[in-house]
Amino acid sequence: MIAYTRPMSAANYDRIQRLRRLEALLPKPRTKATDCLDGARLLEILNTTYGTGSPASRRRALQRDLETLVKDGRIEAVNPGGKPLRYRRTTHALDDDALIWDYTLRQLQDLVAEAVPKRQLDRLWERLLYERDQPLLSDQQLRVVPDSLRLRPVELYPHVLQAVISALAQHCALQVTYRNAAGERSTPLLHPQALVQRGPIPYLFALKNDEDQLRFYALHRLIRAKAEPQRPVRAAPNFDLDQAIAEGKVDFGQGEQIRLVIRVRGYLTQLLLACPLSDEQVWEDEPDDSAFDLRIEAELPQTGQLLRWLLGAGDKLEVLAPTELRHVLAEQTRKMADVYVQETTALSDPSDPA
Repeated sequence: MIAYTRPMSAANYDRIQRLRRLEALLPKPRTKATDCLDGARLLEILNTTYGTGSPASRRRALQRDLETLVKDGRIEAVNPGGKPLRYRRTTHALDDDALIWDYTLRQLQDLVAEAVPKRQLDRLWERLLYERDQPLLSDQQLRVVPDSLRLRPVELYPHVLQAVISALAQHCALQVTYRNAAGERSTPLLHPQALVQRGPIPYLFALKNDEDQLRFYALHRLIRAKAEPQRPVRAAPNFDLDQAIAEGKVDFGQGEQIRLVIRVRGYLTQLLLACPLSDEQVWEDEPDDSAFDLRIEAELPQTGQLLRWLLGAGDKLEVLAPTELRHVLAEQTRKMADVYVQETTALSDPSDPA
């Protein structure tokens, strides 16, 4: 007698693959509850895996798959009865599964293909290290080291930070007590738009009371904060965080685009050839009798961050244009020299009694 196996339907095969992918996305056994994934996060990660229908239908389809995996003992809800339910795997068996590893490699290929052409390596590192669905590398395998002095982060009130994040997540207003640099207090109702970490200090983009002007609030100056879920947030017209950062608003400048022309030498020569100031950067060799190696032109926003970088380059860089920026650099370097000139004169004068 010849046994006949009925071929698996495409629908069944797709569901099995979807279940395996869903299981692979969940954290390993014994992962703490706060790091486990809920349905909303899983739908976000899986994107169109559950179709393009209504949010309710996609949630129901996901819930059916989760219930199947729980029934089969492959995953578990770490907070039974909680809202939202969070899940993790019950076994490590998937760690050595060739199919899952192939899927992970395809994920890695997609991440690299997206990040490298756009020079968005910072996002790639973040996802490799911290993506909770399936981190690919540990912090002992990958570390991001800043290339500048890193100040200690500012001290914050925990309840304030919690309220700010809560207001952003719930899209609601935020009642705060704010103390400015002069020590004066005010109690505005803020409409938070986005949170930005700039150096050691986090700042909040927000509308104040009934105003339409977007303001910045340093979080360490917020003494009290309370999310107001009953008050929906007012959206700032045409606000886009990426655009605000690109325009230099995070650095408290207007971010006016300028055509920067500089001459560089020393370590900056190879650095700027490998890491351009902008996508449109152009360069040419300096004449043989020049004290510099390259002449570089690039279009970028004029911000405080740019000014600090130019000053930090010291004598390895000369600004040729714009003229106004060259004058600013000349004045700043003159003031810096004045700080040390008296001491330098004293050290070089043997008749100085000091």
